[in-house]
Formats: sequence, structure tokens, C-alpha cells
Amino acid sequence: MRFVLASASPARLKTLRGAGIEPIVIVSGVDEDHITAESPGELARLLATLKARAVIANLTDHATVLGCDSVLEFDGVAYGKPGTPEVARERLRMMRGRSGVLHTGHCLIDTASKQELRELASTTVHFAEMTDAEIDAYVATGEPLVVAGSFTVDGFGGPFVSSIEGDYHNVVGLSLPLLRRMLAEVGIAWPELWTTTAPYRYDEAVAAAYDDTRGGSARAEAAARAVDALLPKGGRVLELAVGTGIVGAELVAMGNLVHGVDLSPAMLQHAHVRLPGHVAAADAARLPIDDRRCDAVVAVWLLHLLDDSEPVIAEAARVLRTDGVFITTTEKSDATRYADGRGSDDRRSQDAFTHLVAAAARHDLALDSATTFQGPPRNTGDSPLYPLIRFRRV
Repeated sequence: MRFVLASASPARLKTLRGAGIEPIVIVSGVDEDHITAESPGELARLLATLKARAVIANLTDHATVLGCDSVLEFDGVAYGKPGTPEVARERLRMMRGRSGVLHTGHCLIDTASKQELRELASTTVHFAEMTDAEIDAYVATGEPLVVAGSFTVDGFGGPFVSSIEGDYHNVVGLSLPLLRRMLAEVGIAWPELWTTTAPYRYDEAVAAAYDDTRGGSARAEAAARAVDALLPKGGRVLELAVGTGIVGAELVAMGNLVHGVDLSPAMLQHAHVRLPGHVAAADAARLPIDDRRCDAVVAVWLLHLLDDSEPVIAEAARVLRTDGVFITTTEKSDATRYADGRGSDDRRSQDAFTHLVAAAARHDLALDSATTFQGPPRNTGDSPLYPLIRFRRV
């Protein structure tokens, strides 16, 4: 069965994955700014319903679609994402030492049974007495700018939540017990959604040694310099398969605003240190990001690992603004083989130059620039020269 999450929230995706469910993520594109309702709870339920219906309208096959939306109620007023540091700072000062109610609307639409269920889960949240310095530091992480109510309970904001009354997962953004009951109403047992196989993820031992066994900071800096030369200045950069964050951190040091995604929790533990508040667990082929939100998407040493790189290329095209750029390494395996004194591998790799150009063209990405950077010496004494290419969204 197809279970679809109609939400861009990395926290909701992480919650489902933690419960053994790997949903298909389709972002609804619903504009939330001009929608009103009689109460904050009804607003959350309405937005969840609009998201689920928007996704269903574009599906051609049967699916079960879950739409969610969260708002924080304080003094009868609904608070969504603050959007700016100034608004976030003002809200947190208003919230400290007080209590609010986090409402999460849930809408489940099952096309097979032709049912639409709309439910609301509400949890009381008690906030700690935050100092002005703590508020400023928290806002500086960037986390409260992009979450409902300007706080999280499962991230940097966790220490500032004194206690909750109700479902913890609802505060994160999705009530698992409520979802289980809704699924049962449309005839779906919760274990039916459990993922039986999962993609490989690096364990902590591999993640801890990853950088040192792959050229360390020298290779990362060389890669970052080459990427930086192809990046538009002052834009929002998304790095796919951010890994330990070693390349992303170098890009930040060069003045870029970098966000990263990766599937490996072990890798992300290291990336959180280098890029605090700017990394999330996500599949590069199903990004929890709205259409046309990024100025640049970067993939360093990712595509050659995939069985099929085109879904990742398609996602990069989807989230790029017009004139945005997709920058990726290419021919990685052959670059290493040449440095080792071996010939080219005749088997087509998913990062082969001709394959990438053809796949990119199918998604309105046009090749417009290229460069190279040098890797660390191999056993032969020769250093691989890694090609880096740039596509522009047209």
C-alpha cells in the first residue's frame, strides 16, 4: 500500500520512521498565511485537511494520505512559524514561564475505502523561565524560525520545556496513538505499515572514522573551494548526503548559508556539531522541502552510490528556484581508478557524465559550468582529479 505524508516537516518524517514507517513524502504547496478559522484548534485541523486534499487531487493511484499541521495556542491566539528572528525572540519572551496548548490537526484520506477522517490532538506545554541570553542563543540556532510556536521539544528547544500534559509525539508534530486509531477506522492495521527493510545507514563506529579514512579536512576543503566557486553568492544552499558535515562546514566558513540532509543518524550526530540547527534526517529522493525554495543544491560523492540517481536529480530540480543551480561530483569511480593506474570501468555509473546530462535535461536542468579539484595522493603517489559540474534550473 502507498502511505503518503503530505507534510514538509522533517520532525514528522523522523517520527514516522522511528515508529517503523517509511512514508512517501509529497509536499502539498498549500499557502497557510491567509487561512483563518474560528479557533486555533480548528485552524490546525483545517490546514491539515487542505494539505491532504491538495495531495490527493494530484494522485492517480490509490493511496492513504496523511496531512498534519500544528499551531500553538496562547491566550486564545494561534501562533505558527515566526519566520524572522525578531518575531521568534518576541514570542519566546512572551511564552517563558507560562503554558500554552499545542494543537496538531490530522486528516487521513484513504482512496480505497473513500473515507476522509479529520481529528485534532491537543497537548498542554509548560515553558521554563528562559533568560534573555538563552532566548538569543536559541534564536541564533535558527531552529525556532521554522517550527510552529517557535519551539521544539525534540531539538535545541527541549531543555526549555518544563513539562507537558498529553501526547509527547503530538508536540513533535504527529500523534502516533491518534494516527493508529484513524488507520484502524479505514481498515488498516498499524503493523501493515511497518517497513520490513531499510536502506543501509552508517553505524557510529564507521561514522566516527569516516573523515579520517577519506582524506580528512584537506579533501573536504578542496571540495568546498571547488563548490564555492560554482555557487551563487548569498543564497540558500542545500547539501544532499551531508554526512558528518565536514564539507558543509567548510562552505559555511566561506560565507555560505548551508542546510544539510542525510539518512544516517550516526553521520548526523557529527553533522549536528558542525552545522547546529541546520541538518535533518531526510531521503535525497524525497526531500521534505517545498517547491522552488533553494538557490543551490549540492551533492558531493553521492550519486555514484545509488542504484538510480534520477529521482535525486528530479528532487533537486523541484526544490530549486528558477536560475538556481545543482552542483554535483561526476565520474567519481573513474577518477579514483585513473589515480590507481587502472583503466575506466565500462559499466555505466549513476554519476556518469553523459547519464547526468541526459537525466538533468529531462528535469529542466541545463549544464552550464564545470571545474575540478584534487584529492589526496593514492598508493601510487598520484592524486585523483575529481570533476564537478553545475546545472542551472531553467
